Amino acid sequence: MQTTEIFDIAVSVIALAVAFSIGRLGYFPIILLTVGLGFVAHELAHRFVANHYGAKAFFKAWPEGLLLMLVMGFISNGTFLFAAPGAVLIYSNYLSRRQNGIISIAGALTNCFLAMLFLFIALGIGVGFGENPKAMSLAEAFIAFGTYTNLYLAFFNMIPIPPLDGSKVIAWNFPIWAAFMLILVILVFFVF
Repeated sequence: MQTTEIFDIAVSVIALAVAFSIGRLGYFPIILLTVGLGFVAHELAHRFVANHYGAKAFFKAWPEGLLLMLVMGFISNGTFLFAAPGAVLIYSNYLSRRQNGIISIAGALTNCFLAMLFLFIALGIGVGFGENPKAMSLAEAFIAFGTYTNLYLAFFNMIPIPPLDGSKVIAWNFPIWAAFMLILVILVFFVF
């Protein structure tokens, strides 16, 4: 990784954590940790899968996306974030639609894996999700934010609007995108 890429990732993680913390600043350190983990894992998944297909890939911050995310976060009081502070740019002489779709869905699948990991931790230590966020223990907050932010990142990235990942997955395989998106909508809007 180059220094500029590390800088872009760090700025994006901090901006995401600030945006996710709107309305819950007391939990900023926990949100920084959980959002940072989810975001970095998501972007690295794209990078590793792209490298697997012989493509060069690196993360680049998108200043307009960073600004839009923060503005929308403040306007909505943290209820809706345009969570696109940057993206992994992929360079290849040739990638099939299938390969591009798999690269694109890899990030969201990684977020779902992390969300499940947070839930398994909750089950393992017997932590539930508190009704009142102010009364949450640190463990509950870590698990709740870790689960929700990873599911939200997966959901947001599967929105089928270019340049988001969902547009590439839909171009590759609509039934896979539709099934995955249905599960994410249920989890993000009705379960968590």
